[in-house]
Amino acid sequence: MRIAAILAAALLTTAMPATAQEAMPGSYQERALNMESVLLHPRREADRARDQYRHPAETLEFFGVEPGMTVADVMPAGGWYTRVLVPYLGSEGTYIGLDPLIRPGLSAGWNNYANAATRLPESASGWVGSDGAPVVGLNVGDEAVASRAGTVDRLLIFREIHNLRRMGFLHDTLVAARTLLKPDGMVGVVQHRANPDAPADYVLGNNGYQREQDVIGMFEAYGFELVARSEINANPNDPADWDGGVWNLPPSFGNAPEGSPERARRAAIGESDRMTLLFRKRP
Repeated sequence: MRIAAILAAALLTTAMPATAQEAMPGSYQERALNMESVLLHPRREADRARDQYRHPAETLEFFGVEPGMTVADVMPAGGWYTRVLVPYLGSEGTYIGLDPLIRPGLSAGWNNYANAATRLPESASGWVGSDGAPVVGLNVGDEAVASRAGTVDRLLIFREIHNLRRMGFLHDTLVAARTLLKPDGMVGVVQHRANPDAPADYVLGNNGYQREQDVIGMFEAYGFELVARSEINANPNDPADWDGGVWNLPPSFGNAPEGSPERARRAAIGESDRMTLLFRKRP
């Protein structure tokens, strides 16, 4: 029961807001066992190597995510968190993959984020089969966003703030977040964390890292208030000032050749230092 034990410890060490604790249905042990079965499922065999850096059980517990909720996941990409959230939310929940509005002129790679309404349910079916929550795909700007106004319990952004900023997606995404969230809905953010005194030019998006105070300020400007922060995903060994950005660390390793001493040094550091923030939608 290692994951259940980790979750129990996380409750003692993280500042989960009281509102999130009060809202949780069922016993804590039931939720922990459910999460354990999700994380140990064979479909996650390739994903599990990153659990030590991403701490999915503790992170989702901190965000107050629970079975039966409607959760929007911004830019789910290859589905790492989809494979956790869809089965964990269960048949009474709903999983929404929210991708940006893909405007003309973007590079061809961004076409992979278009047509979420048909693409995401099909992808999720391949990732988790029919196990868990119904899957909805939305692009920011779809009419269906307005039709789901006020229905989402949690909106989650995992390591995508830098992409939202550098590609000009942030404004529309946070406006859509306010539309989708219930009046008491919350936004959970995990993001590569820059040093507090990092130069402005370093944190505009292309290096992956963001200053924590900037992220908090951006959310406050869009009508959200910070209710809790956690060091669940912190890594004090990351200097967070890499030339070329966060992709010098695992799993990318930048230009460090396989088998080289430099690659081994970076592997010992691990993945990036990350902020973990929880915001509430203000009226």
